[in-house]
Amino acid sequence: MSTTLDASAACELLREAAGLIREDPNRTGSLLRFGRAGQLVVTGDMHGNLRNFEKLQRICNLKHNPGRFVILHELIHRELETTSDDDSIELLLRAVAWKAEFPDNVFILQSNHELAQLRGQEITKAGRSVLLDFRRGVEKRFGEKTDDVLAALNEYIAALPLAARAENGVFVAHSLPDPLLIDSFDPNILTRDLVPRDLSPGGDAYALVWGRFHTLRDVERFAEKVQAKVIVVGHTPQEDGYRVIGRMIILASDHAHGVFLPIDLSREPDVEQLVAGIRKFVAIE
Repeated sequence: MSTTLDASAACELLREAAGLIREDPNRTGSLLRFGRAGQLVVTGDMHGNLRNFEKLQRICNLKHNPGRFVILHELIHRELETTSDDDSIELLLRAVAWKAEFPDNVFILQSNHELAQLRGQEITKAGRSVLLDFRRGVEKRFGEKTDDVLAALNEYIAALPLAARAENGVFVAHSLPDPLLIDSFDPNILTRDLVPRDLSPGGDAYALVWGRFHTLRDVERFAEKVQAKVIVVGHTPQEDGYRVIGRMIILASDHAHGVFLPIDLSREPDVEQLVAGIRKFVAIE
């Protein structure tokens, strides 16, 4: 669908998605809540990987599975080969179109790359400017209307919630705060409306999407803070698609060995059983 969108339609779609996300009936403050019925499908970072996203759409088949819920995050800022363009705006537009089509089934969380895009905070990888490469990709697609599209994109990013919690004890976020910030992290930020300082360095929302290098003890400390039985995150690259640290499962969905995790919301979560259910995109036609 989004390949045919002009700049005006793209802006309208992004603003529609922002409204749906802000007004989501599953949302309290910046937290999504899910009950004990249905299936939750969780991805890791996607970074513009359209092939994996299209496979996810096919396997989820939301038109015929209204009890299935999908959580996405970190859609933009594709990893680049030397001569490639960052065309990850295409994945983002397809994802928000999916949200607009199935507002009760598709959910998107805040991530560090989206937040960096919103704040204009440069990320440098292999000597390249990630934000500049992304802008060039948007310019290639939308030309002189690029600033309009980026403004609408910022409205959408500002609307994103921070985390999701299911009644069975599964907690989903982009990451955890850095180990040194876990003790000071205020979980009440999840159930109230965010203010700009929350999303800036030193704020708890900022800390939640940027943290890395967690040990088993760190995971246990954070799980106690948010009353989680199992935590599912992305953020940290995983060549094999996933990694387990105690009760935390790290997923990556942005490469050939990327994965996604279906979770039965009616069952008590067990890390070993959940890991056994992880599915690789490469196994899907």
